[in-house]
Amino acid sequence: MSGEHVLICVAWPYANGPLHLGHVAGCYLPPDIHARYERALGNRVLMVSGSDEHGTPITVTAETLGISPQQVVDQYHAINTQALLDLGCIWEPNIDHRGADFGGALFNRTSDSQHKKLVQENFKSLLEAGLFEQKTMQQYYEIREDGGRFLPDRYVEGECPNCGEDGARGDQCDECGTTYEAHELENPRSKMNPGAEIEIRDTEHFFYRLDRFQQVLEQHATERNPQWKANVRAMTKQWLDMGLRPRAVTRDLDWGISLPLDGDEWDGKCVYVWFEAVQGYYSCARIWAERFAQTDDWRKWWCVSENGESPRHLYFLGKDNIPFHTVIWPALIMGLNHATKGLGEDDPVSLPGPGDLALESNVPAMEYLMLAGGQFSKSRKHAVWLPSFLERFDPDTLRYYLSINMPENHDTDFNWPDFVEKINNELNGTYGNYVNRVMSLGNKLGGDNPLSEFDQLSYCDDEMSRLQEIYVQITQSLNRHRYKEALRHVMSAAQYGNQMIQKAAPWEAIKSIESGSGDPTESMAKLAFGWRLARFLSITSQPFLPFSAQRLWSMLGQEGNVSEVSYESAVDWTTPITWSEIREPLFARLDLEAILEHEESLASSSQDEAHVDPGHGVKGSGKKSKDKEEKEMDKAPEGTTFLDFDTFMSVDLRTGTIRSVEDHPNADKLYVVNIDDGTEGGRTVCAGLKPYYSAEEMTGKQVVFVANLEPRKLRGVMSEGMICAADDGEGAVKLITVDGEIGNGSRVR
Repeated sequence: MSGEHVLICVAWPYANGPLHLGHVAGCYLPPDIHARYERALGNRVLMVSGSDEHGTPITVTAETLGISPQQVVDQYHAINTQALLDLGCIWEPNIDHRGADFGGALFNRTSDSQHKKLVQENFKSLLEAGLFEQKTMQQYYEIREDGGRFLPDRYVEGECPNCGEDGARGDQCDECGTTYEAHELENPRSKMNPGAEIEIRDTEHFFYRLDRFQQVLEQHATERNPQWKANVRAMTKQWLDMGLRPRAVTRDLDWGISLPLDGDEWDGKCVYVWFEAVQGYYSCARIWAERFAQTDDWRKWWCVSENGESPRHLYFLGKDNIPFHTVIWPALIMGLNHATKGLGEDDPVSLPGPGDLALESNVPAMEYLMLAGGQFSKSRKHAVWLPSFLERFDPDTLRYYLSINMPENHDTDFNWPDFVEKINNELNGTYGNYVNRVMSLGNKLGGDNPLSEFDQLSYCDDEMSRLQEIYVQITQSLNRHRYKEALRHVMSAAQYGNQMIQKAAPWEAIKSIESGSGDPTESMAKLAFGWRLARFLSITSQPFLPFSAQRLWSMLGQEGNVSEVSYESAVDWTTPITWSEIREPLFARLDLEAILEHEESLASSSQDEAHVDPGHGVKGSGKKSKDKEEKEMDKAPEGTTFLDFDTFMSVDLRTGTIRSVEDHPNADKLYVVNIDDGTEGGRTVCAGLKPYYSAEEMTGKQVVFVANLEPRKLRGVMSEGMICAADDGEGAVKLITVDGEIGNGSRVR
C-alpha cells in the first residue's frame, strides 16, 4: 500500500447558531477542497472537526433564548452538519471508499463522552507533570440579590483596550482580533444584565505554563516559516515577541467539562473551552478509529514514526484563531508528549521525536470574507446564512464564488452583483458554454458514441501539451494552498477549449460530412479532443465543484464517481471516448433583479436589525454592476488591499533619533525605546526588535516612526508610536533609517 498519511484539521464552529458564508469561505470550504484533492492523489486522508458545544457562546445564546445549553447545541449541531453535507463537504461516509486504511472523516461533538474522558485524562497528565500552576486571578463578578455570579469572558462587554471598539467581548475583540483578559476592558458591563453592578473579585484557577515552551516554539516557528503564509508568520511572531505567559485553563462556569479533581473548591468550575476544543483534533481521530474504523490505527495520522517521519498535519481556520494553532496547541501537544514520557517540571521540554504526537505541518489560515464592510458575525446577526442560501441556489455556485473570491491573502467582499456576474459570465459563460458546445455538436452526428471514430490524437499535440501545462499549474497551486489560483487555472482550460473549438469550426466539418465534400478529419479530431478536455475539466474541477463535476462525468458516459478517480488521470489521453444520453445544462443563469427583490423582502420582514438595507446587509447589493474595464481598474493586485488616499494621508510618519534602549520589565522580546522626536521629552515606544538588534546597535540611529498611533499599554508600559522596520518573511528584520541628516520630527512624505 502507498500514499502519505494526511490529517486535515478543521476549526470547530460554535454550535450557537447557523453557519454563515464567512465561516464557509474561511474555515470549511478550503479543507474540503484540499481533502478531495489529497484523496484524488492517492493519499490517506483523515479529516476531523465537529461542533464546539461548550463555553460562554453557548450559554449566552441559551440565556438569551430562555432554553437550556443542551437544547441549543442539539439544534445547531444538526442544522450545521446537514448544511455542510448539502454544500458537498465530505464528512460522510465516515470511511474512505478505498477502506479504513485510507482514512475517512468525522464531524463530531465536544459533548461526546469519549472526548470528555480524553480531555480529563490529559488534564490530569499535565497536572502531574508539573505543567500547571495554581494562582489567583481577577474576574468580574455580577452582584445580584441571589448572591451573584462570576462573569467569564463573553459575559462581559466593554471597550477594547487595543482599538477602543465598544461592544468588544471579554476575551477577544472582533474588530481588531486582539486577545486579552476581561479585566483589561475599558468601561466593562455585564452582557446579560447591563445595568447590574459589577466588581473585580479574586478566584482560583489553574494556568498552563506556556512560558516553559517559549524557546522550543521559537525554534518550531523558525522551521515552519518557509511553509507558513505571511499572516501566520506575523501573528505567531507577535505572540512570541511579547513573551509567553501562563494561561488560564479553567473557568467559573457550570456548562462544560468538569475538572477531574476532588474538593469543594473546584465546584462550579470547568475546563476552559480554548484548552478543550483544540484537543478535539486529537480526540476526534481516536474516536474515529475506535468507533468507525474499529482499529487502533489513529497513531498513523498522529505520531512521528520510528524513523523520524511525521504525518502531514494541516490546520484550516480563520486568522483570528492563528495563535491557538501555532502557539497554544503545539505547546499542549509537546506538554502531552512530555507527560507521556513520565517527565516532570524540572525536565526540559522538547520538540516531538519518534513515537511522539506530531506538530502541524502547515496552517493555511484565511483572512475574512466581509459583508457590507464588516466581518460576518453570528453574534451581531450580520450574515448570509448557509442553510437559507442552499435552499435557493445550486451549492456549486457558492463553492465556485467563494473559491474564486477566497480570502487567502487579504479580506474579500461578498456582494450579490459580483456573485451573479461570476456565475453567469465565468462559470456558465465559460465552463458551461464549453461543455454545451462539445455535447451539442457531438449530438448532431447521431449514434451511440458519435465522437469515438474521430479520435485521432496525432492532430492534437499542441492541445495535449497545453493541458499538461495547465495540469501542472493546478497541482502546484493546490500544493501551496492557493485555491483561487488553482481554480483560475481550471477555468483557463475551459477558456482554451472554447478557443480550440472556435478555431477548428467543427460545425463546418459536420456540414462537409453531411454533404460528402471536403476533408473534416483534423477539425473533427479537435472536436473529439474536446471530449477529453471536458473529461479533464470534470476531474480537475471535482475538488471545487463536486456536483457539477459528477453531472459532467455522467454526461460524458463515464462510469462511477469522479471523486474516486485518480487526479493524474485527467491527462491520461488513452482513455476510450464514451457517450451518454444525459443532456442537461451544467449551470442555470441567475437573475440579479429577482435575487435583490427577494433580499429586499427578507430585509423588510427582518426583526433582527432595524437598519437592514434592501440588499440584506450585503455590500453592493443596491448598485449596478460596473463594466468590465472599470472593475479591472478597481481590482487590487493579488495579496493587496487598496487603501484610499485620505486614509493614507492620515498616517503621520516622522523621523526621530533613538536616545536610549532598555529591556522591557515584563516582556522578554521587547525593548523600551526613547526617541528624540523634536520635542523636549521625546517619546517612548515599545519595539519587538530584541531578537534582531542589540541595544547598542539601535542607539543613535535616526529612524522612521508612526507618530499618530493611539498610545496603548504593552505589558504595563505605555507605547506612544511604532518604529518602522522591514521584514522579508525569512527571518531578516531591518530598521527603516534616514539617508543623511535631517531634523528630528521631520514629516515623512
